[in-house]
Amino acid sequence: MKLLKSSLLGSAAAFAAIGAAHAADLPVKKAVPIEYVRVCSAYGAGFFYIPGTDTCLRLSGRARFEGGYMTSYSRQYGNGGDTSGYQGRLRINLDARTQTAYGTLRAFVRLDAGARTGYSGVGTSGTQQRIGQAYPGLGIDSFGRDQQFANVDKAFIQFAGLTAGRASSFFDFYAHDFEFAGATAGSDIASTNLLAYTATLGNGLSATISAEDPVFRRSPIYSPSLNPNGVTVNANIANFAQTVSPSPVIVGYNGAAPSRYSFVDVIQRSRMPDFVGALRLDQAWGSAQVSAAVHELNVGNLANGTNGTQAGGVGSGPFVSIPHTNNSYGYAVQGGVKINTPFIAPGDAFYLQGAYGSGAQLYTGYSSFSGSYSQNAATIQGQKFNQFFNDATVNPITGQMERSQSFTVVGSYLHYWTPEWRSAVFASYGEMDFSQKARASQGAVYSLVNSLGGAGGYGANAVGTPGTRFYNLSEALRDTYQIVAGASLIWSPVKDLDIGVEGYYTQIGVKNGRVIDKDKSPTAYNNVAGINAGTFVPATATQDSVSSFRMRVQRDF
Repeated sequence: MKLLKSSLLGSAAAFAAIGAAHAADLPVKKAVPIEYVRVCSAYGAGFFYIPGTDTCLRLSGRARFEGGYMTSYSRQYGNGGDTSGYQGRLRINLDARTQTAYGTLRAFVRLDAGARTGYSGVGTSGTQQRIGQAYPGLGIDSFGRDQQFANVDKAFIQFAGLTAGRASSFFDFYAHDFEFAGATAGSDIASTNLLAYTATLGNGLSATISAEDPVFRRSPIYSPSLNPNGVTVNANIANFAQTVSPSPVIVGYNGAAPSRYSFVDVIQRSRMPDFVGALRLDQAWGSAQVSAAVHELNVGNLANGTNGTQAGGVGSGPFVSIPHTNNSYGYAVQGGVKINTPFIAPGDAFYLQGAYGSGAQLYTGYSSFSGSYSQNAATIQGQKFNQFFNDATVNPITGQMERSQSFTVVGSYLHYWTPEWRSAVFASYGEMDFSQKARASQGAVYSLVNSLGGAGGYGANAVGTPGTRFYNLSEALRDTYQIVAGASLIWSPVKDLDIGVEGYYTQIGVKNGRVIDKDKSPTAYNNVAGINAGTFVPATATQDSVSSFRMRVQRDF
């Protein structure tokens, strides 16, 4: 027994020795060192190093609720009547920076998205829908009142003075900094594609030259929206999928009388970028900027035109040669100043800005309230008449473009009552003018088209025959003005939380004469003959106005 026990113990010891030898031959797994996220203090609070790199990243964002009310004067058959609107929005920012021998290399991206319902303004946006940033619901009760949107608001690179990508236009200055709705008249293109260079000149002075995407600065060239077959293709802002926008030109005469017309497609092609220059000063007292822009206007060829001979005209009489519509170059200039007023209260500031444009309405921002990228957008519920925002008209006699003019002025003041309570007050005035020659020439071709039975598709875009009562009352290409005034009150009980309300009043009006009141006489534009004969007398107006209020809860992080 003793011998058996000794034998077993010896065997166990031998196996243990062999096992130990094998274990010594196996690779030893060491724990990978944990690389903790390190704070990057070089660029301010919130930055951290991306593990394994020398790039600093800041993640931030925003959540927002907004509800609003806008007066409505009509529940016309087919549209109108909405008074409330609601939306929820999100924003995600990523800011990446790396220090190089040439300075800081920065990449910044921002995504905005949201869901909104109700009236135009808070609930939906025709402006965003027209440029593909918003997508409408198509239900019976939701179309025009339900909208999702997503926008690559920013996606740019900055390096050694270069800015390339999607960013705010360098033309802009005030850009509705103290407003919720951005209803005042003034340039505010927060998202465009550009390539720019900024030179730092010292003492807070900088100069920028920028080539910018022209698509986001285009207001349509005037079209009465009639095609050769008399089918309306752009009668109202609900049409978002237009591929041709015909403008009639006279191509034949019997003696001295116009007798034949054809069409030019006035949808603009992407050819030249807009060129923007800005000179900016930033100092302790505030900042100032002067900027200028050149904006190309272009159209397509005459319908069925070959070698200067028009083959597709409508009417009778010999053809005449109409030259190709030459490109025209609009321009805009702007000046603004921001004055910090800490002697009133810390954080207080005052903006004053003015802009003038020829063939460049979106650079003056005259359409900010009503909406852009349509020649006559309507935002007021039950609107009496529409303003026209065309950058130019094609003279139907010469075939050449005639630019419109616009100007705006805006002022805004932000005041801190306490560190938690602040208010802003703001106001703007603007005008949009078309030359009498432009309107009269459109009236001349309207007379020809009407005499040949083709003006039925003009609708509210019709200028009418000069000298008639309808011509005097038509809203098309009328000179208009716009006044906006408003104020807000915001409570910030804790850092980065805003709870506020804003209200504003907008008035639009014609500078001369009267126009048909489409709210009280909704069928007037279908009875041009009756208006001219005096058998139908439409209601008329000189101005229209609306009040709007909205409430916002916003958390930035």
